[in-house]
Amino acid sequence: MTVVEISQYGGPEVLKPATAPVPEPGPGQILIRVAYAGVNRPDALQRAGNYAPPADASPLPGLEASGHVAAIGEGVTRWAVGDAVTALLPGGGYAEYAVTDAAHALPVPEGMSMDRAAALCETAFTVWTNVFMRGGLQAGERFLVHGGSSGIGTMAIQLATLHGARVFATAGSAEKCEACLGLGAERALNYRDVDFVEAMKAEGGADLILDMVGGSYIPRNLDALANDGRLVQIAFLQGSTVELNMTQVMTRRLTITGSTLRPQSSVAKAAIARALEDKVWPHLVSGRIGPVMDSEFALTDASKAHARMEGSLHIGKVVLKVS
Repeated sequence: MTVVEISQYGGPEVLKPATAPVPEPGPGQILIRVAYAGVNRPDALQRAGNYAPPADASPLPGLEASGHVAAIGEGVTRWAVGDAVTALLPGGGYAEYAVTDAAHALPVPEGMSMDRAAALCETAFTVWTNVFMRGGLQAGERFLVHGGSSGIGTMAIQLATLHGARVFATAGSAEKCEACLGLGAERALNYRDVDFVEAMKAEGGADLILDMVGGSYIPRNLDALANDGRLVQIAFLQGSTVELNMTQVMTRRLTITGSTLRPQSSVAKAAIARALEDKVWPHLVSGRIGPVMDSEFALTDASKAHARMEGSLHIGKVVLKVS
């Protein structure tokens, strides 16, 4: 099969087409003939040598894909060959075939195209885990999401709005801010012109902040929280090492938490998948929410897809057309 591999650690140019054997599904797994693969920040981190895959995962990048079941492993009862699925992958999505745990696959929402379906799992799993399971977002709360025009941000805005939260977002251009407003954000803050700390303080502070920037944003996020507020950290585009005065964490009863998805157990990911199918998938089917699509590249042009994503030019998701 055709794959895209990381020839060495470095920039987008190190992503090279290659050939590899088609993997075989083990017990409890399915083999997917990939139609489209999602492109995500963790793929770029892996390419740069900063995010090693689990020992039992494919070394190829790619954490989500859509396609059709090509084979099933021992013990798999839900899926049959030919079923249309979208799936969270442990790796290996930049390929014509990929293997994943059968419990980490979900049906393609009725009426949804395969390119849009490929843009679901990494974002939906991440947002549901961090905004609702860890962050505990409730209706009426003030929710601030940084990077509101990213794949994660666009899904977070939609789901938080759907659940009755007051949503605020930061983004880096007028166009991106308009996109956030169009998805349901009450206010979109251009971080080049507006201090999000002062903006949120004027609203009474954020009850929950979802941050993927890190670095200098971390102490500013604490300042922007309301009393009893929660900060959920999911990435560190500006770095993970900062100096903090923790006094206000105690005096204002703040919570700092976070998670990464890939290292979690198969059981934990399966539980998230079940929650998504119950709580989120009906809204995808109805069209109330959906992935925001930015651009599509051929599998063999994965380097161009990475360059677009890392150039922060995109609004929503970037995908690779595989077959």
